[in-house]
Amino acid sequence: MTELHVRKMDFAFADYDVPFLWNPRNPAFSSMANAVSFLAIGFEKMIVQLITQAKPLITDPEVAAEADAFMRQEGQHSNAHRQHVKALIRRYPGLQQTLDAVIGEFDKLTAETPVKYRLAYTADLEATFTPVFKLMLDNDATLFAPGDDRVASLFIWHFVEEVEHRSSALIIFNSVVDSELYRMRVALPIFRHVMRVIRVACEGFNEHVPLEDREVDAMSMFAMYRNQQMLRRWLPWLRPAENGTMPRAFDDLSLREQLVAMVGIARSQMPGHNPEHEVLPALADQWFRRYDDGYDVTRWYTADSVSS
Repeated sequence: MTELHVRKMDFAFADYDVPFLWNPRNPAFSSMANAVSFLAIGFEKMIVQLITQAKPLITDPEVAAEADAFMRQEGQHSNAHRQHVKALIRRYPGLQQTLDAVIGEFDKLTAETPVKYRLAYTADLEATFTPVFKLMLDNDATLFAPGDDRVASLFIWHFVEEVEHRSSALIIFNSVVDSELYRMRVALPIFRHVMRVIRVACEGFNEHVPLEDREVDAMSMFAMYRNQQMLRRWLPWLRPAENGTMPRAFDDLSLREQLVAMVGIARSQMPGHNPEHEVLPALADQWFRRYDDGYDVTRWYTADSVSS
């Protein structure tokens, strides 16, 4: 039987305003994480619909239990990210258009692609999460701790649960489709779609969030965009877009850690990949222990100071 646990969280985003730059020391990471919130809502809605469609195709009762727990965890993630995004929309109403566009991209995917493609989409993308989120969680003191504790705690919870169910999407894919060749063959269009959705979110940030509130050009997370902007500065007859500075979210992290994460992402798409063998972030074990002990994980950095 599955070992996944469904945890319902309330991060109290309605209690007071949520800043767009929730980590003011790293505006680029703040913007990138906000884009993840928008992506998560559409992606996890797709997952819930996908598992519902795939259930009749799952014959192994243990895989069926895994799929059900996986779907319910993702549903909780989507609900929490909706509260985060809802708070941003209260402050910047135009972002509702951005959210609708992001969800529309995944609704279109659900309507136009077969179950096996979306199972591969989910397995391929989920396989990248452990190395990427390990990079982030291993550097929580820089990326999360200096920011709004509600937003930081949301992402920490989400990321450690992604580590917890790191094998789920691949288990389900292998049970229904069981073709490493197919999963590899569709990886490129899958990741093009992921980046297109993130681009929709970032373009919406530039359009609907005033520059003084975001500081950075939200599109700066795309290397090609940064290069185009640099080229425009060198050519006198072209003008770069004046959308803010263009730092990268991980500029303060070691190059070695970033390279390890990139290798992990590449490895996750290879035949025979088993997420169970991944090196896990130490923070995940700490989070699960604290949760089991009754610690208020919705205030990961400040719960002790509030209770004292």
